[in-house]
Formats: sequence, C-alpha cells, structure tokens
Amino acid sequence: MNPRHPIYIVSKGRADSRLTMKGLDYMQVPYHVIIEQQEFDDYAAVIDPGKLLVLDVGYQVNYETLDELGLSKSTGPGPARNFAWDHAIKSGASWHWVMDDNIRYFCRHQNNKIIKVMDGTILCCMEDWADRYDNVAMVGPQYEFFLPRREKHKPLILNTRIYSCNLIRNDLPFRWRCRYNEDTDLSLRLLKAGWCTAQFNAFLQKKMPTQTIGGGCTKDFYIPEGTLPKSQMLAAVHPDVARIVWKYGRWHHQVDYRPFKGNRLRLKTGLRIPEGVNDYGMQIRSVS
Repeated sequence: MNPRHPIYIVSKGRADSRLTMKGLDYMQVPYHVIIEQQEFDDYAAVIDPGKLLVLDVGYQVNYETLDELGLSKSTGPGPARNFAWDHAIKSGASWHWVMDDNIRYFCRHQNNKIIKVMDGTILCCMEDWADRYDNVAMVGPQYEFFLPRREKHKPLILNTRIYSCNLIRNDLPFRWRCRYNEDTDLSLRLLKAGWCTAQFNAFLQKKMPTQTIGGGCTKDFYIPEGTLPKSQMLAAVHPDVARIVWKYGRWHHQVDYRPFKGNRLRLKTGLRIPEGVNDYGMQIRSVS
C-alpha cells in the first residue's frame, strides 16, 4: 500500500546523499522534495525534476525565528515545512507528511524484531490510526536507535514530541516557527492547546544521527556553533517544561511531557473499530 496523503521531503545540500529519497524510491512511495532555487540544478541532475518544488523565498523572509537575527543566518528548515503545509492544503489534502532528508529506511517493530519494510504500508497504518480521532494533530514513527532490543515497548506513546517524519493534519491553526528545534516547539504548542500526538514504536525510522552527514543544518548551525543555541532557544520559549542538559557529549534540551498526560483521545462519533489484529497484508520475507 501507499500512503494517501502527500509526502514532502525538506532538503538542503544533500543532492549527493538523498537518503530519504532513496529510501522512499526503494519502497515505491511517491514524494515531493522542497529545495532552494540555487540548488535546483544539483537536485535535477539526480532526481526527476517533476518531484522538485522550489521554496518561495517569502516563506524565509516572513518566518517567525523567535530571535533578532533575521536573515543574517539560516532560518533552518521551518520555512520549507510551512511551504509544504500550504502546498498540501492547495492540493486538497486533509493531512500531509513532512520528512527530513537523512532517513535511510523505515521499519516495523514486532516481537522485538526490527524489520525493514519494502513498501509504504506502515505509513498507511499511521494515517488510518490518526484518522480515527477528532483531536489527533500529529503522529510519526520513533527513531530506531531509541528502542533497545531486549526491552519491552508499547506500540505507541501518546502526547510526546514527533521528530523528523511528521504526519500533520492540515486544518490546525498553527505553523512551524523557531530557528532551531521547530519540531519540539510545534509538538509542545499542540499539546498545550489540548491536542494529542502519537509516536509509534511499532513503526520506526532509521534516521542518521545529528551531524553525521553533510548538508542540512550541519554546516549552517552545528559546525560553527554546536548544539547549545538551539537548546537555549527551546528553554527560553518553553521554560515551564524545557531545560538544558549535558548528555551524549553535547548540550541537549530536556522536556517534561508529563503535564500533557491528561490530553485524552476522542474517537470520531459513530466510528466502529473492527476487532482483531489487522496486519494490512504485511508478511515477513527474506530478501537478498
């Protein structure tokens, strides 16, 4: 199966690596790639130009960075994410996917086995689950490296942050903001407004860790300034739940999501969920 909602990959400086694009090509899942005008030729040389969308610079000029630096430095991926949101609405879609460009592949997590998937069925599963509820705003898969093999894990976690691969409902009265940590900021604003989010442990993304490949925010942010400024911004914007900590050899933000446990899922009126397990026809196969 393929997802029914449009997929947008925000990409910068990664025409050579194209990890998420290659991963979705392997799964035969359609997508758009949002790029900046000056990189069009680089991407068009290796990707079907019909998949490319050039970012309107107005989204960068008008982006809410939450600092006083304006366009003196990169605005990060937030403007392109807002461009994707509006493009999806204009296409008539009720939800959209927006993905980072450094995801190698996607997996199903079952019985403590992490199995690479070969098509877009798991994306369809997450869409169907989200569509059951009136008050789910955003969902996405967990990072593969956050699930130790010898521990038990719930199939999904409610009301937490959604990173790197986000399914977002289009009618929300929100847009991306912040020069840094725009994903955590959006998650927190949704939760504070009473919406629900869901992070799936049953479905995973094999994302490359921050700063391990060139392009993206590595050159613009992490090489010249490290991770402290982005953690400082989040703590300043959400001081009630966010603080700065040192772990994994660098500065991070740490967010307390416990205040949002009271956000309860609300099934759509009249919805009937069939009993039993629906594997959507997925089977485990050995491939060479």
